[in-house]
Amino acid sequence: MEKYYKKEGKYGYYEAGEGIPIVILHGLMGGLSNFDAVANYFSNKGYRIIIPDLPIYTQNILKTNVKSFAVYVKNFITFKKLDRVILLGNSLGGHIALYHTKMFPEKVSGLVITGSSGLYESAMGDSYPKRGDYGYIKKKAEDVFYDPKIATPELIDEVYATVNDRIKLIKTLTIAKSAIRHNMAKDLPKMHVQTCIIWGKNDQVTPPDVAEEFHKLLPNSTLYWIDKCGHAAMMEQPEEFNAHLEDWLTHTHLAEH
Repeated sequence: MEKYYKKEGKYGYYEAGEGIPIVILHGLMGGLSNFDAVANYFSNKGYRIIIPDLPIYTQNILKTNVKSFAVYVKNFITFKKLDRVILLGNSLGGHIALYHTKMFPEKVSGLVITGSSGLYESAMGDSYPKRGDYGYIKKKAEDVFYDPKIATPELIDEVYATVNDRIKLIKTLTIAKSAIRHNMAKDLPKMHVQTCIIWGKNDQVTPPDVAEEFHKLLPNSTLYWIDKCGHAAMMEQPEEFNAHLEDWLTHTHLAEH
């Protein structure tokens, strides 16, 4: 599939396919390409896949927080003239999807989270990141995956460049603090949207008990596990990720809306 990147007004995004809209939210260090396998598969299955660039490092520091990003997503959905969407988010993107759903439930027909923050934040705040230490950054990047080889030299270089950029570093730490501040534990029991939780059994960033907690607190949630898989399931085990997501879409009848 040709993936088309579009720039309209202040928004940059990929869009492919036609049908039920799935809006995908990337994480802190995650690019749009992390979702290639999801986009390729579902854009050929009756879904319209839209992946906006989130303004993680480009917004004013006062708007560098989970709530502002959630509002940005709402404005983007309105800009695209979409009524209700399925939101899918990984890591920080999952947290933004959850917070958006809390604020604008009428906009969300279904929610998919994988390796999401929102309950357990030591992942983002611990001694991270040490500037300048390439070996440390390499180890941190490899820890994201069950198979460290998925952390390619390009990916490690990108993370290294980010943490050595002073403005980006400040914003990363600002977001980490914001994630802790916007803990969702009290909100989740009131959120009745159909939710799909897909989690790597070997996730070291947001460990499996975080998934259990999300599942316990969200009233209409379904939990799927992926073996030999770390924090970014849609990158590491894309076929299994897609199979679980398709199963959930079918069983919740969201595939028919």
